[in-house]
Amino acid sequence: MPDLFSPFTLKGVTLRNRIAMSPMTMYRAVDGRMTDFHVMLMGSRAAGGFGLVFPEQIAITPDGRTGTSCAGIWDDSQIEGLARVTAIIKDMGAVPAIQLGHTGRKGSEKKPWEGKTQLPPDHPDGWQVRAPSAIPYGGRYNFPVHALTVEEIKDLHQSYADAAKRALAAGFEWLEMHFAHGYLGASFFSPLANQRTDAYGGSLENRLRFHREAMDAVRAVWPERLPLTMRLGSDDFNEHGVQFDDAVHAVGVLKGHGLDLADLSLGMNTDAMKDVPFNQVAFMVERANRVRREIDIPVAVSWNLGLPAVADRVIRQEQIDLVFLGRPALANPHWPVWAARELAHNDPFSLIPEDWSWWLRSRPGPEGSLGWPTVATTDIPPTP
Repeated sequence: MPDLFSPFTLKGVTLRNRIAMSPMTMYRAVDGRMTDFHVMLMGSRAAGGFGLVFPEQIAITPDGRTGTSCAGIWDDSQIEGLARVTAIIKDMGAVPAIQLGHTGRKGSEKKPWEGKTQLPPDHPDGWQVRAPSAIPYGGRYNFPVHALTVEEIKDLHQSYADAAKRALAAGFEWLEMHFAHGYLGASFFSPLANQRTDAYGGSLENRLRFHREAMDAVRAVWPERLPLTMRLGSDDFNEHGVQFDDAVHAVGVLKGHGLDLADLSLGMNTDAMKDVPFNQVAFMVERANRVRREIDIPVAVSWNLGLPAVADRVIRQEQIDLVFLGRPALANPHWPVWAARELAHNDPFSLIPEDWSWWLRSRPGPEGSLGWPTVATTDIPPTP
């Protein structure tokens, strides 16, 4: 029976445990390039025991960013910064992963703490956003949207392939395509955002065409020995949008195009969502397990898995294969070591580099002298 600290092998890559740092946009890139900040952030999480470490979503084109301070991989000059990140992650014992994405009609944004509103195309830090149809998202995203032509769609597929080549050159060993959270891939999948009448719109199969062709383009250049995964917007929580049954079918189709693992998340193609269980512990686990059972493919989820006992339980019960942690990874760079203590692991410091762990193992002292909080004894809420 696996547990949270069991190794996990996918294709030719083995993770030291089932804990992944989920991509989190940090708004620290310069001209799309990663900096010392990213080396520090990713290196510390790898040193802290995470098995798989993602930087933020990496844009395949300049207009695929959330804002001008987000990272990109559309130019060879960006490889050097990314390579520094992968080098420190590997040196600390983790596997470096990259999430390729395009924000579509949710791009051209101010930073969240500056209002997160969309900037107009003529603003110095803004641009013309693009999507499958000329339908603004609404709310704070209210500027006109350019409907992609078929030629532009083909160019974007080539951009995905070119980005994958650069990711390989930078040393990444795991590639995820971000088709969730209302970004470009998610908007092609959702009838809320995609009202095309050509081969990329209408039926479910047509709305999946963008995904299939993008995956085919990446699979053609990404080595077969390395995992290719996708974060899929699996439910819009809106009666007119993507339903979870659609996602189950989609994963089955995409498995036939080389998908190795499904990372199930939300569609977020509208603010008009109903009954989203945002405050429920592990609320995506049961849904992901359905995909795992019916499609016979490894699955991962994030969303409210930051309690060690919950994260461990969903792995032990073989409901999912990997736990993705976003905010918990930002809050605690040593979350895996903390979790190991909470779960009475026989050697929590085995999760971190040997030279680091030596000091923590070899200088015993009274309880609390290493700065760790007392092990929790509170009741753990049940998962769905």
